[in-house]
Amino acid sequence: MGLRFKRLSSYGIKVDELTGDHQLSREQIYETQVIVCTPEKWDVVTRRGGDERAYITLVRLIIFDEIHLLHDDRGPILEGIVARTLRAVESTAAAGGAGSNEIGGGAGVRLVGLSATLPNFEDVATFLRVDCAKGLFYFDNSYRPVPLKQQYIGITEKKAVKRYQAMNDIVYSKVMENAGRNQVLVFVHSRKETGKTARMLRDACLEKDTLGVFMKDKNASTMVLRQEAEHVKNHELKDLLPYGFGIHHAGMSRVDRMLVEELFADRHIQVLVSTATLAWGVNLPAHTVIIKGTQIYNPEKGRWTELSSMDVMQMLGRAGRPQYDTEGVGILITNHTELQYYLSLMNQQLPIESQLIARLPDLLNAEVVLGTVSTIREAVTWLGFTYLYIRMLRNPALYGVPDGSEKSDPWLDQYRRDLIHTAALELDRYSIFAFLFAVELADNALTLAKMVERRMWESMCPLRQFKKLPDDVIRKLEKKSIPFDRLYDMNHHELGELVRMPKLGKPLHKYLHQLPRLENR
Repeated sequence: MGLRFKRLSSYGIKVDELTGDHQLSREQIYETQVIVCTPEKWDVVTRRGGDERAYITLVRLIIFDEIHLLHDDRGPILEGIVARTLRAVESTAAAGGAGSNEIGGGAGVRLVGLSATLPNFEDVATFLRVDCAKGLFYFDNSYRPVPLKQQYIGITEKKAVKRYQAMNDIVYSKVMENAGRNQVLVFVHSRKETGKTARMLRDACLEKDTLGVFMKDKNASTMVLRQEAEHVKNHELKDLLPYGFGIHHAGMSRVDRMLVEELFADRHIQVLVSTATLAWGVNLPAHTVIIKGTQIYNPEKGRWTELSSMDVMQMLGRAGRPQYDTEGVGILITNHTELQYYLSLMNQQLPIESQLIARLPDLLNAEVVLGTVSTIREAVTWLGFTYLYIRMLRNPALYGVPDGSEKSDPWLDQYRRDLIHTAALELDRYSIFAFLFAVELADNALTLAKMVERRMWESMCPLRQFKKLPDDVIRKLEKKSIPFDRLYDMNHHELGELVRMPKLGKPLHKYLHQLPRLENR
């Protein structure tokens, strides 16, 4: 947790963190005004029922840093948290709770998303229910405090061993260009590779007698690094620190990681080799950033895949320190065959997409356990609060939405129902919960029977029963496809504006409230 948060203590605000490394008791949570936590931890907290959820109602502001993680494997967790929050505040408002919030779009809860790499920010703003006229702010590259100079290097070697050696040679060459002048951050794509690359650089410097140029203040830094190395638990880090090299990855202990971050921030470590943990989670910039290779192993797909543009931008974004540099340098090393791919990818950024479909059964199960979803209809409504729904409307083909749905099913009610049905079948197959098909079938049959009896399709507005209302007004309401519950909650001014006939606002309001309304709680 950064020092900036700790400064709030002078205002009587207590800040604490809730992560896998740092737990809080219920009493501590009640006493804390600001909680800094991971999405996974808050997801666990909000999934709990009963008394455990009592303090969640006290939350009035949720800030999502790195909101572009929606495209990542962790994205479904973010979607689940936002959907759960939005549904909760909407339910509170409907029950006569706190008033709505203009920016957050919820009853007393404001949602804020932050990102430095977000191409389709309008979609994310819609997902967070942001009032785009007041609460959406976009800053282009001209706002960057330090200009970024980018270099893309392609390796033509075909054999893996020679290609790896060529990559090492390039990394060493680029590191030496900055030796003694600027700090260098090297990104690799496995924990094991951090140690291998750092040792390669250290050994090459020892062999060529160039190690001395790394120490800006040789005596002071050498003494600090040797003293700190004695307290380090990680054996590779203990071996590398005295030479001015460091490593950083999620497999290291929290104490070791924090020590490396402090030594690098204080400019004692000149070259730091890290996995993507530093790119996503820690604000630790360097003058020069090198991305060593672009292939990462994907265990789910069982093969090597290329880095996404979002990952590359996040890593290159660490180049340039506002307090020290006039420019930052970002270097990407890849295969020559992939060079054009990354050049075009970085110039034409693709929108971030939802990853929720793969995790839909898990998130649906969480809502069922919480009691917020108990029927197919409620599940379809819940899915409408997700980023997946926003992207399905924007890019239906990518998510398998049938052709022609934009006309026959503009709000994708049927497709959402199909997705929920598939997820429920999977949960039912593993006996996680009982999916009562008979109840759903009976509900559908009842709806059809009522439509036949009343000679009125479900899509038709119930206000058709009142013959005094003009047909064109009824048709306007039906075209807007606004749920009846929302119409019921509108005042006569809003209803008049909706049909663009202010004089009809009061009659509409009167007839709406003459219709019987039964709420099942």
